[in-house]
Amino acid sequence: MMVRSAALLLCSTVFTALGSSMALAETTTTTTTPSTTETQQKKPTETKPQTVKVIAHDKNDAEQVIVTAHLDRMRSELSPSTGATVHKFSRQALETIPGGDNAPLNQVLLQAPGVAQDSYGQIHVRGDHNEVQFRLDGVQLPEGLSVFGQALMTRFADNMSLTTGALPSQFGFLQAAVVDINTKNGTTNSGGNLSLYGGARDYFFPSLQYGFHKGKWDFFATADYVHDRTGIENTTSSFNAIHDLSEQYHFLGHLRYTADEDTRISFIAGVSNAEYQLPNNPGQQTQFAMPAYSGSDLAQQLNGSVDSAHLDEHQKQITDFAILALQKEMGDFSLQSSVFSRYSSLRYSPDWLGDLVYNGIAQQAARSVFSMGTQHDVTWRAAKDHTVRFGFQLFVERNTSKSLSRVFGQEGEDADGNATFGTTPLSIYDGSGKTGTVYGLYAQDEWRPLNNLTINYGLRFDGVSEYTAEKQVSPRLNIVWKPWKGGVIHAGYSRYFTPPPFEVVSSSSLYKFAGTSAAPSVYQNNKVRAERDHYFDAGIEQTILPGWRVSFDAYYKLAHNLIDEGQFGAPIILSGFNYRRGQVNGYEVSTSYDRGPLSLYGNFAWSRAIGKDITSAQFNMSPDDLAYIQHRWIHLDHDQRWTASAGAAYSFFHKTRFPLRLSATMVYGSGLRADGLVPNGVALTPYATVNFSAVETIHNTFGSAWPGDTQFRIDVINLGDHTYKLRDGSGIGVGAPQYGLRRTILGGISQGF
Repeated sequence: MMVRSAALLLCSTVFTALGSSMALAETTTTTTTPSTTETQQKKPTETKPQTVKVIAHDKNDAEQVIVTAHLDRMRSELSPSTGATVHKFSRQALETIPGGDNAPLNQVLLQAPGVAQDSYGQIHVRGDHNEVQFRLDGVQLPEGLSVFGQALMTRFADNMSLTTGALPSQFGFLQAAVVDINTKNGTTNSGGNLSLYGGARDYFFPSLQYGFHKGKWDFFATADYVHDRTGIENTTSSFNAIHDLSEQYHFLGHLRYTADEDTRISFIAGVSNAEYQLPNNPGQQTQFAMPAYSGSDLAQQLNGSVDSAHLDEHQKQITDFAILALQKEMGDFSLQSSVFSRYSSLRYSPDWLGDLVYNGIAQQAARSVFSMGTQHDVTWRAAKDHTVRFGFQLFVERNTSKSLSRVFGQEGEDADGNATFGTTPLSIYDGSGKTGTVYGLYAQDEWRPLNNLTINYGLRFDGVSEYTAEKQVSPRLNIVWKPWKGGVIHAGYSRYFTPPPFEVVSSSSLYKFAGTSAAPSVYQNNKVRAERDHYFDAGIEQTILPGWRVSFDAYYKLAHNLIDEGQFGAPIILSGFNYRRGQVNGYEVSTSYDRGPLSLYGNFAWSRAIGKDITSAQFNMSPDDLAYIQHRWIHLDHDQRWTASAGAAYSFFHKTRFPLRLSATMVYGSGLRADGLVPNGVALTPYATVNFSAVETIHNTFGSAWPGDTQFRIDVINLGDHTYKLRDGSGIGVGAPQYGLRRTILGGISQGF
């Protein structure tokens, strides 16, 4: 007969003593709302909250749980966020968001302050484009080519955080935000779960996860399949998009071997394979790349030969990655060394006739990037008041770009000087490849001169040798002060160096298209350079009452060679370019209340992002736009002035076997930019959407014969069926209009085992 002992309290790494005669132990949980904001001031022995559930059936299992918690705590100390602003998502918070583990990762991140949504699943944090780095258990993943696919799944995360602000020196390369995912493992998430989820628009989403630990080994994996007709945003305001089927497969796995209480080896692997139909926009008029072509004899001849509602364009995206890491404790030293690789590819298949008719070019395009690298982080507890950290990162990458294009050749000009074209398409092949490296070294000292004061100062040295060869030494300084009970004030300065994303830069042979219907209006193509920033951040956080916190944060970024990205042409492939000067500034207000069965949060942010003088990849722009922007500031196309999010959740009958949780989230945006009298001169119409969720859980449905909970859920996306535009098809680097998802009702059932 098994005897239940006292519950153990585990907040990421803290355990009370376990009796040697323990037969069953279960941890309590720490609840964190999606928008919980925390300004980090961390002692060397402080721990991070973590929501886990552990069942130990004998003494050896209990010891394994303790060792796992100890190593998790030491790993978190390798990458503290002293002075930065951290928004935490506990396991309970991830499950509370409508959709729960079925929700895409970008939709979860929209619940953090200052995060604006865009088309193709993109997010913008504090006015930057896509400069968000993702880490798994502290290891940074190289950038991939995923435009509207999600290679990482929410259900793989035990908990995660989004870190913004003036980052300490261990964070380099992509620095708008750091998303650090602490993965599930077989020790803290043993057993399995099978889920069936789906509903409107042919949405079908089965998934399976399973974890176990035996002796010094533990394993966790999750896999899913997605079939729906909402793969890419609708190009019209209609309830259903035309030609929008997607098929997606995902797998993530984690295998760990704990040699002893100070040594652990981990292997993480992931696969994402997705195919998309590109939605059609009916009623379009025949036009080529150059405005003069729309009235040419050939355009008139082809007009009506194809209907834009029946185009057949496809895009396929693949992302594979693997991480092998060694974690070791040696007295006053802690280290994690890792090697990793990532392969990402994107292939666009055109509608050969339709793309010719509407764009003057039909292009089969393919890009791929293969990255290998290593990352090493070391913590040295040098003295009671000094914690020294140092390390380096190195990426070696190979980027290839290939295209096969069909265009019309120019034969001459008519009496009005307009181009005339032949009726037989020409084929043009273009290809390029490049191998390059990105590297960074850092050192920093976390100094505590007073019990309530922490100063973290350090240096980074970063370099890139790809399409551009540049380097920079970057100082960082953060100060955190706790002047009174429950209050934290922080201020920081960071010098940033952001290499241009290797996968969105290519060396197109522009002159191959001279004298064709795809001829660029500008032949200038200066190389995309690294962005260099001065970043300032300051804020305050106050605990008003137990469970209720309020924070305010302000930031300012002064950029040279600010990097932006855009979609130019029919293939949904992002291309990078620079503004010679850029400015981004804003502020955020956040509050959260979490007490018992009730959780509330709200975030509000104001931001302004502007740029002047486009200095690279100019062939993508029109001459008029380049001339205007050269001497004038304009809004960046992703600049959204006001952004807000909020949420509420309440659990009924939470002390019974049959808890019922109701939750709702809200996202507000004042609108991204569109062309007006000037480039990016107007904001789109503001919008607000509400998602709702109801989840009924039955604990141990089948009793001891088959342990495991049963869960029924219903989720409503865009409860009010609000019609809103994310893009209208105009703006610098905006290729097509996109509308937000209309009301979508989804339901599911999951069974633990």
